[in-house]
Amino acid sequence: MASVAFLGLGVMGYPMAGHLRNKGGHDVTVYNRTKAKAEQWVAQHGGSVANTPAEAADGKDFVFSCVGNDDDLRAVTIGAEGAFQSMKKGAIFIDNTTASAEVARELAEKAQMRGFSFLDAPVSGGQAGAENGVLTVMVGGEQKAFDKAKPVIDAYARMVGLMGSAGSGQLTKMINQICIAGLVQGLAEGIHFGKKAGLDIEKVIEVISKGAAGSWQMENRHKTMNAGKYDFGFAVDWMRKDLGICLAEADRNGAKLPVTALVDQFYKDVQGMGGKRWDTSSLLARLEK
Repeated sequence: MASVAFLGLGVMGYPMAGHLRNKGGHDVTVYNRTKAKAEQWVAQHGGSVANTPAEAADGKDFVFSCVGNDDDLRAVTIGAEGAFQSMKKGAIFIDNTTASAEVARELAEKAQMRGFSFLDAPVSGGQAGAENGVLTVMVGGEQKAFDKAKPVIDAYARMVGLMGSAGSGQLTKMINQICIAGLVQGLAEGIHFGKKAGLDIEKVIEVISKGAAGSWQMENRHKTMNAGKYDFGFAVDWMRKDLGICLAEADRNGAKLPVTALVDQFYKDVQGMGGKRWDTSSLLARLEK
């Protein structure tokens, strides 16, 4: 059992912290910007509530975060009441936020200067993956810190891999989102085409999902897409944030992402249709409007 803090109890962080407590058996202190959410978590899982990230992190072996973006991450780490103000030497900070590689490298350097480790560890698997404790975790940082943290991370993951030095986890998550963007658009166009052609979409998917066209998106989203329901996963607003990170990094490293840039604009159209909180499969709604 380890002494753990978890900062950020959104749709991902809430169940992830729960797995650390219940499956991992760790002593967990939670912090959330809206304190009522933290109190609700403690009422459900036990543990304790902290009033600030610094209070939560004080004396802990491992500190986790899962917040919104780079600015939120800086606030809970190096802000006036951030976790970095109180973390003990030898501790490990594990950030599950999808953020930029730039902020990951910045925080890894600051952590090293203060005598503890920082791992950028974004996740894939969505809300369902978090609730079921089967996330994929892509980690950037030092091997020694990774080896210590992995048994703790395992409480909410089915796959945890060290991808390289600081920032490598975030870069890997960018590749994950780049690949998903093209897949979802292709699936949306396929279903749209099938409907226009008068085919039975269920029969079509039953056949083609067993061949080279098969994918997680097809297996898990085609039924809800075909029914015009888009409340089953990762929100469009979040995807646009992630794709923005991908495109900004591509500007820095010279990568060419024409399909990603195009699909990002398609998601902008979905936002304009009122679909900010629809899941990412709502690209089909744009084709059918």
